[in-house]
Amino acid sequence: MQKCKVVVIMGGESSEREVSLRSGQAVFNALKTKGYDVEALDINANSAYELKQIKPDVAFLALHGKKGEDGTVQGMLEILGIPYTGPGVACSAICMNKVLTKKMFSYENIPTADFVILTKSSLNNDDKAIKNVVEKIGLPMVIKASTQGSSIGTYIVRQENDILPAIQKALAYDQEILIEKFIDGIEITASIIGNENPVVLPVIEITSENEFYDFESKYTPGMCHHIIPARISKEINEKIKNISEKVYTSLGCRGFSRVDFIIDQNGNPYVLEVNTIPGMTEMSLVPDAARAVAISFEDLVEKIVELARQ
Repeated sequence: MQKCKVVVIMGGESSEREVSLRSGQAVFNALKTKGYDVEALDINANSAYELKQIKPDVAFLALHGKKGEDGTVQGMLEILGIPYTGPGVACSAICMNKVLTKKMFSYENIPTADFVILTKSSLNNDDKAIKNVVEKIGLPMVIKASTQGSSIGTYIVRQENDILPAIQKALAYDQEILIEKFIDGIEITASIIGNENPVVLPVIEITSENEFYDFESKYTPGMCHHIIPARISKEINEKIKNISEKVYTSLGCRGFSRVDFIIDQNGNPYVLEVNTIPGMTEMSLVPDAARAVAISFEDLVEKIVELARQ
């Protein structure tokens, strides 16, 4: 395929800005190595005008978090008629919102942890709200801000006295939050690449030096470990691949995405969430999965560009 002009869109103003800049720079360097005409764009209020001046054939989205991973930039690119990497507007918006994603999982019969949804307005009676949550979910539980990435605004709560402070911290990010049953198990992630015929790359087991795979673990060298192949049976591995494909197609993903799982003590996999613009840093999971099947970082980036052009 003929080399095209690519703009790498990165940065923005979300809480994951610094990670996005690292992803974007890595992608930019890879495209340069491959001989592409490439420019970098730190997304801002004037970006629609700037994109008209750049006139790219494809936009490579290296954005994370709000105003980037949530369908907003995708919508702008649709209006401008610029093909872009990763899923479209609706899929991006749904997958960025953990509450909407959970509802989709329920509708599609995708295995996921039991959950309740809590809004700011429902906290008028704190004691009653907490009692209802404990009755429905039990302890320990996981409290998550609805529209944050990289585990920002996520808290594991083991004591009833800690529920309200965690809820209040999560609600500082969003008007509604997700509260899930805590599942003690193995963290697994599946990277998927493709449009109509997606391919699941080797699944990765994640271990963390912290209580869970949080922001510090994700982006601090030595704080997490990616184990390939994952230390799971062939049967469980096949289950994860099948569920990943179902998640990818049911939610309308394209290009590439990542599906995160937890496997309980009985070997049952539960889907945690979908990442529609996975990290592309030197510590990221998708590049690791690709390397496990002899796909270099540069070839992976080029493949994602080709999928966007299709």
